[in-house]
Amino acid sequence: MLFLYNLFVYFSEFILKIIALFSPKIKLFVNGRKDVFKILASAINPKDKTLWFHAASLGEYEQGLPVMEKIKLQFPNHKIILTFFSPSGYEVRKNNTVADVTVYLPIDTKVNANEFLRLVHPELVFFIKYEFWPNYLNELKKANVKTYLISGIFRENQAFFNWYGGFYRNALTTFDYFFVQNESSKKLLQGIGFNNVKVSGDTRFDRVISILERDNSLDFIEQFKDNTTTIVIGSSWPKDEAIVVNFINQTNENVKFIIAPHNIKSEQIQELKNSITKKTVLFSEKENENLADFEVFIIDTIGILTKIYSYADIAYVGGGFGNPGVHNILEPATFGIPIVVGPNYSHFAEATALVNMEGCISITTQNDLNDTFNNLITNEDIRHEKGHICETFVQMNIGATEVILRHISNNL
Repeated sequence: MLFLYNLFVYFSEFILKIIALFSPKIKLFVNGRKDVFKILASAINPKDKTLWFHAASLGEYEQGLPVMEKIKLQFPNHKIILTFFSPSGYEVRKNNTVADVTVYLPIDTKVNANEFLRLVHPELVFFIKYEFWPNYLNELKKANVKTYLISGIFRENQAFFNWYGGFYRNALTTFDYFFVQNESSKKLLQGIGFNNVKVSGDTRFDRVISILERDNSLDFIEQFKDNTTTIVIGSSWPKDEAIVVNFINQTNENVKFIIAPHNIKSEQIQELKNSITKKTVLFSEKENENLADFEVFIIDTIGILTKIYSYADIAYVGGGFGNPGVHNILEPATFGIPIVVGPNYSHFAEATALVNMEGCISITTQNDLNDTFNNLITNEDIRHEKGHICETFVQMNIGATEVILRHISNNL
């Protein structure tokens, strides 16, 4: 099976190079890996003590960040090496300050795995949430490097738990310990013979709670809000924007809207702006404008959505009309505001929990959205009640980072 897997990897690598000629994202994926070994060789010397964290993309980076930050404080003499699989993670966080070296993970071949481990020579390795690369894991096991999965989550429909999943189950044997998000993940692992597992919770709760400790003020958002009830639409996709814009255009309520689209390509931003009949301003056009005069503010930049949520009275989090589903709801939840999402949220435990607790409301149709927004806008008591549920939910689930750190500290 490993032989077939390696054939598939080499074939995929060849195909990706062809696709890269036509796809900007795949071009980043391919070209970003060309100089990884040169970067590692220049940044790490054989005497360095190193710790390696691997994140598939941006969401996994956010989950691993609290652990990286705490380890950096406790073990300042170790270099942190951070790898990404996806351009959507690497390109956004390549200039982070927590890791000493940030690179793409070279494609999972045995040659690449050996060269990577020779250059990085990590003492401990942390895979965040998922991504199980057999060649890297096999070489780590051969080198007796302790390897952990943090914020892991497992579902019964995954290959590990089916009759055909022997190859994938074997990959799990390379982990020294699994820190999982919930009891069901623990039971699934124990059901196939893994008892080296602990329910630590989701480190993202520790990440978002730390947001409250920083300065979240934005003068231009303060000016725009102007003490008016404000709905923030975060990480929206076209299907989200279509029903939200319909509501914006027809509502007579005294309410303002901030839209932070997932995609900020200029042509799509302009199309979004043109679809809105209310007075609208873009972030890129805000200079010399009296922002209080506008009813809709479109954020055509990245990196400030979390701070914007601190000004929201209601949050709509996008992605729930697509696959795999809704984006991060914990950031608005930590500010204690009610959240509205589309119908696809079941792959995310925190979204499922908050919908069940009624702090988060899932809508399916235009009428659902209209009724939900109108109810939240006009009934301040309901807003506060649902917001309190969200805030309490975050507060009750912090602490995963400390559970992980207590376990691994003895190994450094």
